[in-house]
Amino acid sequence: MQTTNPESAGFDSERLNWIANWMDRYVQDRKYPGSSVLIARGGQEVYFNAAGYRNIDAALPFARDTVARIYSMTKPITTVAAMTLVEKGLFHLDAPVSDFLPAFKDMTALVPGAERLDQVEPCASPTVHQLMTHTSGLSYPFNPGVLSREMDEQKIMFGPRQGVLADMADQLGTLPLAFRPGSRWEYSVGIDILGRIIEVVSGQSFDAFFAKTILDPLEMTETRFTVPEGTGDRFASLYTPLAGSAMDLNAAEKGADTLRLTDQAGASPFEKATMHSGGGGLVGTIDDYMSFVEMLRRGGSASRGRILSPKTVEFMMRNHLPGDIASMGPQSFAEQPMEGMGFGLGGSVVLEPGRVRCPCSVGDFSWGGMASTFFWIDPILDVSVVFFTQLSPSSSYPARPQLKALVHGALM
Repeated sequence: MQTTNPESAGFDSERLNWIANWMDRYVQDRKYPGSSVLIARGGQEVYFNAAGYRNIDAALPFARDTVARIYSMTKPITTVAAMTLVEKGLFHLDAPVSDFLPAFKDMTALVPGAERLDQVEPCASPTVHQLMTHTSGLSYPFNPGVLSREMDEQKIMFGPRQGVLADMADQLGTLPLAFRPGSRWEYSVGIDILGRIIEVVSGQSFDAFFAKTILDPLEMTETRFTVPEGTGDRFASLYTPLAGSAMDLNAAEKGADTLRLTDQAGASPFEKATMHSGGGGLVGTIDDYMSFVEMLRRGGSASRGRILSPKTVEFMMRNHLPGDIASMGPQSFAEQPMEGMGFGLGGSVVLEPGRVRCPCSVGDFSWGGMASTFFWIDPILDVSVVFFTQLSPSSSYPARPQLKALVHGALM
């Protein structure tokens, strides 16, 4: 991506520098260990900045080539990978999950108001589309509810050292759903199940399919399910302000140290990953992720050919819910606001900026990760933004709406 003068792209350079001041404050206030941001307009880079550290104890700077955990920002990439198979006619979005994974036959769902795991009723197997839109009835261990507690008990999280994808998908299939598919929205491991479907349909391991179909054509050479060989000295450590687990959103008790080390580079499970999690398993660099974001902005074209057709990308970035997320009775954590925000395939879509309560455009497509990473594409302003840091959980600070306000404030 070529670099251009901010003014020629419609930005005010002085106002863009407010972003650096904001990033420095987050470091000085011990909210984030360090961070980086990359902004492009019309496919040209207009701003990059990095601040703070990727490893505080060793005083190693957070840099442009820092390798970071992107967690749920893996989800849009997995969804794109699945849509390449849809475009080939290998399956359709209304296909039930049980067509590919027998463990999801004869499904049951918890009855409304259930207090025990055995309070269930028969239901249909969720569809591929419901996996992509988080309306499948699946959940996450950190959400409230009966199913989430059981997932936590059985450690169904698709973590980097939790065995292999096929086994955990089958284990999940033995549990009831949190609700009847399609009746609610709940953030879930559905995209991990989508990754397993990709394996079944393609006949390849998920990581091999990912590399061949997405990562290699986009020249994302430093993005993989395990820290790429030769990049370990650039891998960031992960921090949390919580006293307990950095993923525990149900008992989010703040600790005395706002930057407690929770996953140290050099001893991280991401350096020897066995699970290929389509919902949260990738690590990579900010430039690699911008390559993916720019592919979406360009309507599916990559540096080495085409990933998807423009019409498919347009279809993905539309709202696929009956209304906004809030209208579907969510009881879960989400990486984005719920009011005024719809959901496409693999990411959120702004429907009403006023109800989102942060500067944005109708049609903004975005998602984030548990380590507080974030991206968005503004199709009206033709702007792409990627933000990296390494602090979990992402609900700790309002950095995302603040960054959006800063970027919009710099647009002239």
